[in-house]
Amino acid sequence: MIITFVNSLLPSHDDIDDVNVNVNVDVVVANNLISGIDDISILYTFSTLDYLLKDVRVIYLKDIEISIKPLIFISAKEGDMTSVPRWISIILSEQGVVEIHDDDQLSYIKRALNRERISPSHEVSTIEPDFYARVNNYLRTIEDKDRESLIVSLNPFIASRLQKIVKLSASSPLVPELEEKLSSEEKLLYENFHKMTSDFKKLVLKIE
Repeated sequence: MIITFVNSLLPSHDDIDDVNVNVNVDVVVANNLISGIDDISILYTFSTLDYLLKDVRVIYLKDIEISIKPLIFISAKEGDMTSVPRWISIILSEQGVVEIHDDDQLSYIKRALNRERISPSHEVSTIEPDFYARVNNYLRTIEDKDRESLIVSLNPFIASRLQKIVKLSASSPLVPELEEKLSSEEKLLYENFHKMTSDFKKLVLKIE
């Protein structure tokens, strides 16, 4: 009886080809998901690098001369203000050589969080393409207690945007009006979700 029951759950020989097709489609969908995550990770890395390569204003707290030919040459006196790539400013700031004169990053982040909080459930608020790179860089510069507090605030922000992206991507492709509101990573995430949703519909509805 047990064997009969188990056999009843197995596909007939006529259905084997269909099962193989479905399994293959499942594998393709899974591979697309993994590939999509890898692509987003790579894009995030490049977004971070681009952010760190952008110039930022600094005031020198002491005389300094640095020469790493042919990439870097800095010669400045105490009190001078110049612009240097952000990654250099971070190193010099940690050494007490410069004071970084940047926009108030915490206020920038909080404004973005507030815009998302008050936005309608069907609309995504606008953030900059490098928003997450800026957030990550800021998180690295603050004390543990402040970092934990900000992460707590960021979690519902990210969850809200993800929910909207998933819902919107299931119904339509990415349009310019929406694209300009998303970060670089979110754009790719949207496109991946839309493709996976389309593939899923084709799978379950047997659409060729």
